[in-house]
Amino acid sequence: MREPDFSKGLLTAVVVDECSKDVLMVAWMNEESYRQTLATKETWFWSRSRQELWHKGATSGNTQRVKKIMLDCDQDTIVLYVNPTGPACHTGHTTCFFEQIL
Repeated sequence: MREPDFSKGLLTAVVVDECSKDVLMVAWMNEESYRQTLATKETWFWSRSRQELWHKGATSGNTQRVKKIMLDCDQDTIVLYVNPTGPACHTGHTTCFFEQIL
């Protein structure tokens, strides 16, 4: 089984609702957050602003149960298919992508 390549640092993590296929959010993962995600089957990320690990939903209760993880051909982008327990966005929207431009 191929593994993500963390040799260059953080990887982009795209979070998709397993049922609706909506892109819920995009975040960053380091090796530790990836391992925590595998171990707990819930999403963990690296916060670039706070410089710390964060468990999605730890304070809001809006966790994301991981159902499937896909890795791109270059091993530098991860797609996580999840069952969310609530909104993904801190604004309360289901997805962080609610602003249509075109």
